[in-house]
Amino acid sequence: MVHIDDPQTQKANLDYIRTSMNAPILERDYEKNLAMRWKNDGDEKALHELIKSYTRLVISVASKFKNYGLPMGDLIQEGNVGLMQAAARFEPERDLRFSTYASWWIRSAIQDYVLRNWSIVRTGTTSAQKSLFFNYRRLRAMIEGREEIEGLEDNHRQEIAEKLNVKVKDVESMEQRLSGGDSSLNAQISSDSDDEWQNLLADDDALNPEDVVIGMKDAESRSKWLNEALGALTEREQKIIRERHLSYDGITLEKLGDALGVSKERVRQLEQRAMGKLKSYLSRNLTNHNDLISNS
Repeated sequence: MVHIDDPQTQKANLDYIRTSMNAPILERDYEKNLAMRWKNDGDEKALHELIKSYTRLVISVASKFKNYGLPMGDLIQEGNVGLMQAAARFEPERDLRFSTYASWWIRSAIQDYVLRNWSIVRTGTTSAQKSLFFNYRRLRAMIEGREEIEGLEDNHRQEIAEKLNVKVKDVESMEQRLSGGDSSLNAQISSDSDDEWQNLLADDDALNPEDVVIGMKDAESRSKWLNEALGALTEREQKIIRERHLSYDGITLEKLGDALGVSKERVRQLEQRAMGKLKSYLSRNLTNHNDLISNS
């Protein structure tokens, strides 16, 4: 899937990149001062200067993903979202440069964007599958260059699987995904037929309109109960539950610990405590616990 920017967009992107690369590099003490002013005083001018100085970092990270066929401008904008998230969560009192902390958030935001938009079919959700997606081409090129071959053999796939701690079948699946493109269900089956591929798909949805409405109502009620239960948690506990259990990807304990500035074990303890609070709240406020379970 290749996206091509129009000339005006390309020019705007180049102007933005040129301006960002000319921004002054911050000294460590001044950077910390800006971060303290933003965190403690809500100084938006300090935030703006901090963000503006590190858009060069966004561009640097975004350029590493330009071969995935997505617009450079979009990659940069997603990276800027990650940069803003880093500024919101950064703790300047810790002995850590903002650029080091922000790099993880920028890369994560861009990777998520690439995974959402590279293909119409979702490409893996676990951290191992993401690592495979973003490292497969590099490892394949390394192996082919080392052994002067074109294409991988079984032992090469095994090598990649071991390096990335995934199964060989995952490597084979990714190899097929990256070697082909998306196909439209509206495409004709053959040149001499007007039938489309979508005509061959079976409809497994046997629900009538009444069942659909009931299902929507039940889902709305469950969502309301869950939001009320989450309101009984602290802000940090809510973040842990949402990131670990209510997010499509499900972040690891280690990455969440880095984001919160605590150890992986501490995140696990907080998660257990938060889950206990949720269960306790729901036990007190729901007369029938089966109401939380979808029957569809």
